[in-house]
Amino acid sequence: MLLRCYFFSTFLPSGIPGKKCGSIILSAEELGNCRDSATMQFCANKLDKKDFFGKSDPFMVFYRSNEDGTFTICHKTEVVKNTLNPVWQAFSIPVRALCNGDYDRTIKVEVYDWDRDGSHDFIGEFTTSYRELARGQSQFNVYEVVNPKKKMKKKKYVNSGTVTLLSFTVESEYTFLDYIKGGTQIHFTVAIDFTASNGNPSQSTSLHYMNPYQMNAYAMALKAVGEIIQDYDSDKMFPALGFGAKLPPDGRVSHEFPLNGNMENPYCNGMEGILEAYHQSLKTVQLYGPTNFAPVVNHVARYAAAVQDGSQYFVLLIITDGVISDMAQTKEAIVNAAKLPMSIIIVGVGQAEFDAMVELDGDDVRISSRGKLAERDIVQFVPFRDYMDRTGNHVLSMARLAKDVLAEIPDQFISYMKSRGIKPNPAPPPYTPPGHTMHTQI
Repeated sequence: MLLRCYFFSTFLPSGIPGKKCGSIILSAEELGNCRDSATMQFCANKLDKKDFFGKSDPFMVFYRSNEDGTFTICHKTEVVKNTLNPVWQAFSIPVRALCNGDYDRTIKVEVYDWDRDGSHDFIGEFTTSYRELARGQSQFNVYEVVNPKKKMKKKKYVNSGTVTLLSFTVESEYTFLDYIKGGTQIHFTVAIDFTASNGNPSQSTSLHYMNPYQMNAYAMALKAVGEIIQDYDSDKMFPALGFGAKLPPDGRVSHEFPLNGNMENPYCNGMEGILEAYHQSLKTVQLYGPTNFAPVVNHVARYAAAVQDGSQYFVLLIITDGVISDMAQTKEAIVNAAKLPMSIIIVGVGQAEFDAMVELDGDDVRISSRGKLAERDIVQFVPFRDYMDRTGNHVLSMARLAKDVLAEIPDQFISYMKSRGIKPNPAPPPYTPPGHTMHTQI
């Protein structure tokens, strides 16, 4: 059972033994199983003028009614400046958030004039319901905006303007697990930084130092993320690549070499296979440079480009000390990969400045290349040092790292599927052992 909770608290002076220090009231409501999302757009006409030197800067606030008669904010529109006839942008909201799946539940909408100091002026309000909105654009969805105080004071008061529904559409919302249950495969590829800036692996100051008693930062990051993501990969066979090293026997520099040394088959068996190949590579290759990300990004992108029907999704984990040499080429590779079923996780190890990695992450400013903006945000960056537990509890460090590193993958995955209009396949029926029959209780 899913619950939506509301917290109300009363705070009194604390720290006095035997005295009541306050109370917290928890109200819960069982969530409906509705998986739909509604997209709607509104405009208004002849709203009240609230600004002395201008017109009004109107915005709307939507409230869902709760079972106890209270109201909870579920959406705010943007502010449209200096107009009495605003047209707001279309917005999407889960039907569960709007009315908890109860189509006749009251939805209250308040209209305000925005003020810089936060003391927004109330213009008026109206009520509707999901069932009314679902009728779409019609005479039933033109609402009078009423200010109750004005209505009581002025006999000739009619309204403070009208709000009209311009469009209303509904579509089902699918989750990451719906696609996994429907058979979508997650393909996990690892790329490890073997450049000289990591330090000599035989010395304890190196980020690649092989301590016989504990894992280095590269191994810990790899194990933390890999052990979770491998559960979504059916065959547990993972391509593992290195970049920025000189390879035997001729010392040529490579930016996408297989850790297991097999150019034809770079796959490793599970996390233990990757860790074994990583340790073996440290003994055979020479750390060199430069640090180029673009080759490994393009390597995975080639596979992702070949399967764009939603049956497969590719995740590239890059572990690096953060000193990047091919920023322009990497940006271009990421912008191109954003059109594909692909996500990139970057874990930064060591104490370097990670400004370039933050830029690639694109959370604040969407990454672009040659004037072309990335279609989706597909990069998640985390600095490993932020997750080092001061008590030395590496298990806790790895759990926190894995949680934050993988947090954006489901949303990135869904954004690709939605942009391509790909729906999950129906989940296969549960497995029934031979000789057993399913019993349904009525």
